Amino acid sequence: MSIEPPLIDGRTGPWEIVLGLEIHAQVASKAKLFSGAAVGFGAGPNEQVSLVDAAMPGMLPVINRHCVEQAIRTGLGLDAQINTWSRFDRKNYFYPDLPQGYQISQYKDPIVGEGEIEVDDGSTFKVRIERLHLEQDAGKSIHDLDPNFTFVDLNRAGTALMEIVSRPDMRSAEDAAAYVKKVRAILRSLGTCDGDMEKGNLRADVNVSVRRPGEALGTRCEIKNVNSYRYIQQAIAYEARRQIEILEDGGAIRQETRLFDPGRGETRSMRSKEEAHDYRYFPDPDLLPLELDPAWIEEIRASLPELPDARRARFETRYGLSHYDAGVLTSDTARADYFEKAAAGRDAKLVANTVTNAVLSHLTKDGLEIEECPVPPEDVAGLVALQEQGVISTKIAKEVFEHMWAGEGTAAAIVEARGLRQVSDTSALETMIDRLIAANPGQAEAVRDKPQALGWFVGQVMRETGGKANPASVNALLRAKLGVE
Repeated sequence: MSIEPPLIDGRTGPWEIVLGLEIHAQVASKAKLFSGAAVGFGAGPNEQVSLVDAAMPGMLPVINRHCVEQAIRTGLGLDAQINTWSRFDRKNYFYPDLPQGYQISQYKDPIVGEGEIEVDDGSTFKVRIERLHLEQDAGKSIHDLDPNFTFVDLNRAGTALMEIVSRPDMRSAEDAAAYVKKVRAILRSLGTCDGDMEKGNLRADVNVSVRRPGEALGTRCEIKNVNSYRYIQQAIAYEARRQIEILEDGGAIRQETRLFDPGRGETRSMRSKEEAHDYRYFPDPDLLPLELDPAWIEEIRASLPELPDARRARFETRYGLSHYDAGVLTSDTARADYFEKAAAGRDAKLVANTVTNAVLSHLTKDGLEIEECPVPPEDVAGLVALQEQGVISTKIAKEVFEHMWAGEGTAAAIVEARGLRQVSDTSALETMIDRLIAANPGQAEAVRDKPQALGWFVGQVMRETGGKANPASVNALLRAKLGVE
């Protein structure tokens, strides 16, 4: 984080935003936290519900060992303390899609304690992790089938969630979005959450407050369940302005929970903010405390994959990539895997340019993820190989990639079918250059006086060859003919 945090100007002077986030990440697991019911997206209403999830009388929860392991892996990936003793509590509140009348969560004794991650998004800053605890998700209330009824789908009820709570260490909407991106990248590299924000598998509660620089923390408002980077930034921007206007008009901020309306781009009040005592937390009598064997924790630590920061550093040293390019490519595990497959045996910098400038821009334009890319990494490697061999130029490569994206086949096949081979026949190029020099004596004399003017002749050759002339050959011949060193 910058030493001088960004400030927002109000009518009466500058204000500082203070942000803390609670990220809810769905644990990558085939079964729920306390039952054997399946977890998955797209099932019909109430098709993935066990008697435990439905809170039938006499049904007892049984902890899912895999979910516990996933929480430990995540804690280690966040460089956080793993607590060998933790327990589950009942968080009591009423909601139609919470059949038990309480949520099984962790309160004072979470499975993961304090940690810290470094975020690099142009500028580098650190965010302290307060805790990570396991809890079960609620069901879903459906209101749009019939205006006179509320329908309840319990497929999601009991699904394992990891709630990752940060300290209020962020000072801008951009910081918050960058932090969520970094946490998502860590989770995906660990395989503990798929990070699919569109499906709600990763979402954030954003705590926003404002204050005068140097003053004590202000009263915060919590914006619930924001599920995109863009919405996180929009919600923070709106909420900060709303609070500043209230304070500058002499009012006071009321601590409350709010929802973000993407259509209107504004937050609206949902309910007054509950305190811990409102939930009447108490230890769940049906679950024993969770005691972890330190040897198991170390076994999990030894199995951790390469994390984004380490992979970024390796991309810089092994492939000679810039810090920025390495960061772009390692910001997502699937993206980094794609690059490494394409770069095997090829010019890594040329591959990186193709992936960042062509592949990623097309994915963004078409709203696709890297896993959905219609051009496999092996075909990117083939495109780069043609450039390395001098068969096509960088300019032609861009044209070839467009055809590859359209599904016309491999780069080699497209080059042959469309006659896009680079012209490297020096005799043919020499004849063309001699003709151009003879037809433009004034321009030739200008080049001898000002070598930078050579570009005009290069452009003419490229125009006549449809951009297929080998640039290196053209430059070498022109310099020789015009006596330019």
